[in-house]
Amino acid sequence: MKQFKGRVVAPGKVSAEALVSHGGLNTLASFQKALQFGDKSATCGDQNNADLYGHKMAGKALCLPQTIGSTTGGLVLYCACSMKRQPACMLFSKPIDSLAGAGVILADVWLEGVSMPVVDSLGDEFLEYVKTGMTVTVDEDGVVTVE
Repeated sequence: MKQFKGRVVAPGKVSAEALVSHGGLNTLASFQKALQFGDKSATCGDQNNADLYGHKMAGKALCLPQTIGSTTGGLVLYCACSMKRQPACMLFSKPIDSLAGAGVILADVWLEGVSMPVVDSLGDEFLEYVKTGMTVTVDEDGVVTVE
């Protein structure tokens, strides 16, 4: 078991199974099937991300370095939350980009009954330590415990 401290972007407390990517998350490519074609498990459709492609993202602790892609990133994350197809939490080793961060914050503020805690700036050691299948617990203060 190891703990990491990051910056809280969207508050919340959750425990979930880790799904780890060592490449950036292209939000549009990853969530397109969930948003357009009714995939409630949010199976990752980004063929350029070998770590995530074909894996169900809904309800998982999505652990990654950063988001990549277009200006739709924040809207995609907001929509995933509004459709209840979001990861249990998103945990970034680096700072979240402003567009993705905006979508996460708007979802937290505007959507009742929807939670997707987001913590960033956890450091490279976090992404080296956490493995897919491990249990990750996020606390309100930005402490992330990996078991």
